[in-house]
Amino acid sequence: MANKIKNKEEKIEDIKSQSKPLKYAFFPGCVSRGACKELYASTILICKHLGIELVELKRASCCGAGVINERTPILGDALNARNFAMAEELQLPVMTHCSTCQGVMSKSNKKFKESPEFLAQINEKIASENIKQQESPYHQASSEKKNDVVENQEIIINNDGFHGNSHEGLKYKGTAVVKHLLWILISDYGLENLQKKVIRPLTGLKVAPFYGCYLLRPEETLGFESADNPTSLDKLIRVLGAEPVDYEGKTKCCGFPITMMNRTASLKMAGKQTLDAKDHGADCMVTPCPLCHLNLDSMQPDTERIIEKRLGMPILHLPQLIGLALGFSPEELKMQTHIVSTESVLAKIVYK
Repeated sequence: MANKIKNKEEKIEDIKSQSKPLKYAFFPGCVSRGACKELYASTILICKHLGIELVELKRASCCGAGVINERTPILGDALNARNFAMAEELQLPVMTHCSTCQGVMSKSNKKFKESPEFLAQINEKIASENIKQQESPYHQASSEKKNDVVENQEIIINNDGFHGNSHEGLKYKGTAVVKHLLWILISDYGLENLQKKVIRPLTGLKVAPFYGCYLLRPEETLGFESADNPTSLDKLIRVLGAEPVDYEGKTKCCGFPITMMNRTASLKMAGKQTLDAKDHGADCMVTPCPLCHLNLDSMQPDTERIIEKRLGMPILHLPQLIGLALGFSPEELKMQTHIVSTESVLAKIVYK
C-alpha cells in the first residue's frame, strides 16, 4: 500500500515537472505602444522575470476599442478575427494587458463562437491577407537548421513568426482564448507562486484597486468574476503585501469613453472616483487598463481644475505595482514618466 502511494506521488511530481511553461501570443494594444509606453516596458519586465514567455503579435491591429464597432461593427469584428487567426496559427492563447482590449476582443470572440455563419462571413473579409506563420521557431527545427536557430535567437524571440509569402490567406477557426494579464497571474500562474517571488513587500502601502468597466462588464461575456463584487485585484494587492482599499468607485467608469463627446463630464467622473479613493485613505490607485490610466493620471491636473479640489493621487499600472514588489527599480518600471508624481509611493516602499 505504501509503495502504491509512493508511486502515485512520484507520478504527480513527474506530471508537474513535465508541465508546459506559460506561453502566450502577446497582444500589446495601441496605448501601451504609444501614450503609455511604461505599461509595455513593465509588462515585458515582470513576465520575463516570472518565466512567462510572450510571443508578440507585431502584425496585430487595433482591437477597435469599441469606437470602430459603434460606427462599423463588422470592421471591428474583422480586425479582431484577424488578430485571433494569427494567435491560432501559433497555437497560443492571447494575452492582453488592457481591460478595454479584453472587453472588446471577448465580445467579438463570443459572437464568432456562437455563430458559425457570422464567422464564415468575417473570414471572407480577412481571407485576402496573405500572411502565414513561419516554420521556425514554433515548429521543430530540422537538424541542419538548429545552429541557425541558436545563433539568431534574439531575432527569433522578437519576431511574431509571420511573413507575407503565403497565398492561403488568413482564416479564424474560432478556437482563440483571450486572457488579461491579471487573469493569467491568478488562474494560470497562481497567486501563491507570485507571492514566493516577492522580495520587496509593499507593507504599509494602501492601494485602491480600480477595475474600470471593460474587465467586468458584461459579466456573461467576460465571465471571470462578479461585476458587482470583484475580488481579483484586491487579492493580488494583498499578495504583494499592500492593503487594498475598499471604496464604491472601484468598479465605476473612469469617464474615458465619453472624453471626445463631453470632456467636462468625463473628467468629473474621473475626479469622483479618484476623490473617493483618496477619502478612503488610499496612497495610490492601480488599474489594469491604460485608458483608465490616461484619464486618471494624464488628465488629473485638468480634473483638479474642473472639480476645484486637489487630488495628487498617483496612478500605477498593474505590472508596475507588481514590479515594485518583485524588486525592480522605479527607473526600470518607468515610474518617472507619469504626470502625477509617484514619489510618495516610492518613499513608502523603495526609499524607506
